[in-house]
Amino acid sequence: MVNYNGRSYVCLLDFAMDFIRGKWKAVLLCHLYNEPKRFLELQRMTEGISQKVLNEKLKELENDELVCKKVYAEIPPKVEYSLTNKGKELTSIIKQIESWSVKHYPELDNKCV
Repeated sequence: MVNYNGRSYVCLLDFAMDFIRGKWKAVLLCHLYNEPKRFLELQRMTEGISQKVLNEKLKELENDELVCKKVYAEIPPKVEYSLTNKGKELTSIIKQIESWSVKHYPELDNKCV
């Protein structure tokens, strides 16, 4: 058993998977892979996600130090989200999993952007 921040995990893999567990986290990380994005860009790219859920998932990724939120001192405020070094490393692993699925299931070639 692995315990971290009051939560118990079966093993270190279970712990690591918690960072991308769920419907949206891995997708959001993939969307941020090439360049920073603004909130509305992410919402448009992530079809089916509500504003509330997007905000929650971005906060979770930020708390996990995978995503960095940069607020520009402008009116109206400009906010950009980008990957941290830790987030880039994890996203590279997600991309490898994506490549595996493309290799073994080419008929489903639907890459995250």
